[in-house]
Amino acid sequence: MEKLIKIEQRKAAGTWAWLELGFRPFFLGAAGFAVVSVLVWMGVLVFGWPLRLNGLPPVTWHAHEMIYGYSLAVIAGFLLTAIRNWTDRPTLHGVPLLLLFLLWAAGRIVPFLGDAAPLEVAAVTDTLFMVVLLVSAAWPVVQVRQWGQLGVLLILVLMLAGNLTFYLGALHRLPNGIFWGLYSGLYLILALIFKMGRRVIPTFIEVGAGSPVRLKNWRWVDLSSLPVFLLFWIADLLTPNGAVVALLAGLLFVLHGVRLAGWYTPGIWKKPLLWVLYLAYGSLTAGFALKAAVFVFHISPYLAVHAFTVGGIGMMTMGMMARVSLGHTGRSVLNPPAGVFWMFAGLFAAAIVRVLLPLLNPSQYVVWIGLSQVLWISAFALFLSVYAPMLVGSERERG
Repeated sequence: MEKLIKIEQRKAAGTWAWLELGFRPFFLGAAGFAVVSVLVWMGVLVFGWPLRLNGLPPVTWHAHEMIYGYSLAVIAGFLLTAIRNWTDRPTLHGVPLLLLFLLWAAGRIVPFLGDAAPLEVAAVTDTLFMVVLLVSAAWPVVQVRQWGQLGVLLILVLMLAGNLTFYLGALHRLPNGIFWGLYSGLYLILALIFKMGRRVIPTFIEVGAGSPVRLKNWRWVDLSSLPVFLLFWIADLLTPNGAVVALLAGLLFVLHGVRLAGWYTPGIWKKPLLWVLYLAYGSLTAGFALKAAVFVFHISPYLAVHAFTVGGIGMMTMGMMARVSLGHTGRSVLNPPAGVFWMFAGLFAAAIVRVLLPLLNPSQYVVWIGLSQVLWISAFALFLSVYAPMLVGSERERG
């Protein structure tokens, strides 16, 4: 870990310490955007702000930006850092990293420019960002021939295709393009979480639980969960929330529930950096149960979507950002700042309020959404207050 950022690279960066590795600018940008974008969405939904967003309905903009804005920024920061670690080859840093980050930021700003920047500009900006990110991530992998990482790169390729599909739909060039693009993006992010989570979460728990523990993993779960998920994704695009989707979602609930049970040990509850990942995975698992319930009990499909997003993606990405930021700035992941408990608890509460309370009392739906938004904003604002100094700062502690 201490060798990750080389001395000569740090000297070259000078006052550009926040551009040493991809996690620094992209985690800052993702957290800041998580606050600002949900503030805007709350203004529209709760307070009725009138907004023109390149002709997109605000709800469509919100869905797109949570997937291809916030989530993709976290993925970019994580991969540009992890690939440097996997391959021992440099990834973008300094001015090239700054330009890539500004390209991502431009894609977030363009929708607010109205007639000055039509939707085609947003499409080109977003596409260019994703192409450059893909090339930047792939080049070190190809150099050292780590073909085992091609699965991660394939997800980036499919994310690019999903975003293009979204824009083709938004520009009225492809019927159902918006739906296909949004749900493909969502399920690709889940696929990446399942792939990376299977690799790292059990290891984190075994190392950090505080007492010797050996978790259970079943090969039949590993071999079956991905193809079943692929079938689920295809079925939900072709026959949304139909009987086949419910059947596959129920099967995925069982498969990931078995995996989650095998990863359980009481020691996780003493470590916020562990229980946040465990609860995030649990929220994804619960999302499959809710997806099945859409067909069986006719509940709102958006409850499952927000179990996947607020509870699953939100908590998983915040937990990984918190852990990566500590480890890659030379700090101890075994003794995180006290604020991490409250930011994780706030985000978990946001998921409960957004998913469970509308199920129990749908008459106060807008109230629950507004409260969930406040909790989400507060959690990410606290993340920024705790982590921005270490992401921007050049000095690293020894831990």
